[in-house]
Amino acid sequence: MPTIRARMTADEHEARRISDLLEVAFETEGYPVSVYEKVMDGPWTAEILFFDGSPEDAAPRIVERLGKDAFAAQIEADVLPETDWVVKSLEGLKPVTAGRFMVYGGHDADKLPANAIGIRIEAAQAFGTGHHGTTAGCLEELGRVLTRRSYSRVLDLGTGSGVLAIGIAKLAHVRVLATDIDPLATKIAAENARLNGVQGYLEVLTATGVTHRRFAECAPFDLVVANILARPLMGLAAPIAALMDRNATLVLSGLRVSDGPRVIAAYRSQGFRLVRRGVREDWLTLTLANGRAEP
Repeated sequence: MPTIRARMTADEHEARRISDLLEVAFETEGYPVSVYEKVMDGPWTAEILFFDGSPEDAAPRIVERLGKDAFAAQIEADVLPETDWVVKSLEGLKPVTAGRFMVYGGHDADKLPANAIGIRIEAAQAFGTGHHGTTAGCLEELGRVLTRRSYSRVLDLGTGSGVLAIGIAKLAHVRVLATDIDPLATKIAAENARLNGVQGYLEVLTATGVTHRRFAECAPFDLVVANILARPLMGLAAPIAALMDRNATLVLSGLRVSDGPRVIAAYRSQGFRLVRRGVREDWLTLTLANGRAEP
């Protein structure tokens, strides 16, 4: 199924407002929403990605959720190219060190230090190659968490390329339920698991939210890692908490520093306490616990 990109161009204030509206309107589905400036001092773009439907469906879908008077910007929609944009974006990327882990491409295999846990990720259409600050920061924190105590039931929510689940499997030799809403991402995550020799540890599942029967069947989890956007994370606070064991550890990333207080408050209301916060390239990683054990 192709990925459909819908974009609206406006000034910065209006684009950010539209982006917030889209996040709220499609919170349940968890479709990725972004807002950005392509050219310095130029117009801004609010963008949402759909993993189903067609470009012709995008505008009616947005208008149905937001209302026809929610904004004046024109909606442009197209099919996101399936290979070239990702391959091009990853060309020339160097290995990334994140604590005990090193994420690398096959052409850099000879650069892997003897004491590093290598995660091989090739150019592919899934968020989370390790080169982004939020993924690298989360990997670094997982290196700490996994060496302080042992875990037996692990969930990677929003697995993307599978890089976090692969790192967990390589370091802790534990089974991981790795899920994502994007079927292309889960296909690539499964391929990356085989590439790294940990396919026996990963169960890769395409699922929206945490309602699929496999979540309940695999629960209670003693470690959950979620590298997704702030608003979906807050909306999932209660469902995630219900799936977790006592004395469990929760690692959250995909967050801007400014998102921290709201996300922490959402999980404190579910009985979690903040253990650590880390920042890498302006991206925030939070480690929380729901018991007395120190992760």
